[in-house]
Amino acid sequence: MQADNDPPPTSDAPEENTEVPPMPDADTLDPWEELAAEAAKWKEISLRTAAEIDNLRKRTAREREEAIRYSNQRLLEEILPVIDNFEMGMQAAAQETSSMIYIGMDMVRRQLSDFLASQGVVEIPANGHFDPNLHDAVAEEECSAGDEGRILRVIRRGYKLRDRLLRPASVVVSKMPQASEGGGA
Repeated sequence: MQADNDPPPTSDAPEENTEVPPMPDADTLDPWEELAAEAAKWKEISLRTAAEIDNLRKRTAREREEAIRYSNQRLLEEILPVIDNFEMGMQAAAQETSSMIYIGMDMVRRQLSDFLASQGVVEIPANGHFDPNLHDAVAEEECSAGDEGRILRVIRRGYKLRDRLLRPASVVVSKMPQASEGGGA
């Protein structure tokens, strides 16, 4: 009999490792392929980010250029009523074109026109047909000569700042005369 304190019998066979290494699955990639896939993923992300940054840079430059180009729009909009009042004064002074008041006002008008032109402000043409994008019809008048929608006269001049509308021209447009109803009682 063997004592309980005795070690178990030893065998001459080598000791086996109890942990079995995992068998390579068919789905697992080679470590180099994993690294290549990871690198491709990060390359795609970096290319997209670079494109987004480039688009942001271009959009910001375009917005900054537009802000500079139209920076004085509000000032010009506020000066238009002053120009309207000045034009009314010119009409009143035009009765005596040889007076010093008219000559001085005409010089100021030329300076104002030159200033507006240098800022890119142009008057909206108010002849021909009514264009709702450029004109504001404040009244219609019957007119037998001509066609409907023709501008008869300008109440208030309109202006554009380069390609933007500053203020539409207020105009009176023609309409065809109404046929009188021939029913008498």
